[in-house]
Amino acid sequence: MENILDQIALCIEYGKINEAAPYPPELKGKPGADELTKLALQQGLSADEILNSGFINGMNRVGKKFSEHKIFVPQMLMSAKAMNTGMEHLKPFFKSGEAKRKGVFIIGTVAGDLHEIGKNLAAMMIEGEWLGGDRPGKDVKTEKFAETVKYYPGCVVGLSALLTTTMVNMASTVSVLKKEFPGIKILAGGAPVNNDFCLQIGVDFMLPTRKKQFSTLINFLIRKRISDDRKNKKYRQ
Repeated sequence: MENILDQIALCIEYGKINEAAPYPPELKGKPGADELTKLALQQGLSADEILNSGFINGMNRVGKKFSEHKIFVPQMLMSAKAMNTGMEHLKPFFKSGEAKRKGVFIIGTVAGDLHEIGKNLAAMMIEGEWLGGDRPGKDVKTEKFAETVKYYPGCVVGLSALLTTTMVNMASTVSVLKKEFPGIKILAGGAPVNNDFCLQIGVDFMLPTRKKQFSTLINFLIRKRISDDRKNKKYRQ
């Protein structure tokens, strides 16, 4: 019999949200990420164990399948929903400091833009290998980004835009965040966004469009984390 962490990873891999969810058909009527995460905590497993052996293990499988063209966007979105549902049970442990994470990644679609599929896919890739922290959603105003950054000191921010008309909002958000939070690292992406635009508005890294490019991004995030820890005298070589 699979242990509960293997079951959680399976739910993430196949997008099984909760017991009531009919998807995927082969897991219909069985507990999903929601119930199993709650049960794992009740059994005394730590949030770190659930995160690493359950969520991240499952997300790594999803990322591998996607890179091999074995699954596509709809399946990835279901996996993301399953993980986000289970993550709700772990948030109190991250907030209290009882559970540790490599870092916090915040990503949202800028004000005036209602598209979020690409943003969600980027978040999934990063969460699978580095772990995200919050997704403010779509049509996110600068004030909301700033409020979320205050809640997660030292986080990395991702901005997404699909419409050329909303790129100006991306630029203004970057300007405000850079001014209010010196040293903050900001990533940007979306169909109309290119390297020249990122350089022009002061973005630190362009969100990748291909799975293989995420290794570069993950290394960037890890270097940023190590740099922060050194500044805070938390890092030991």
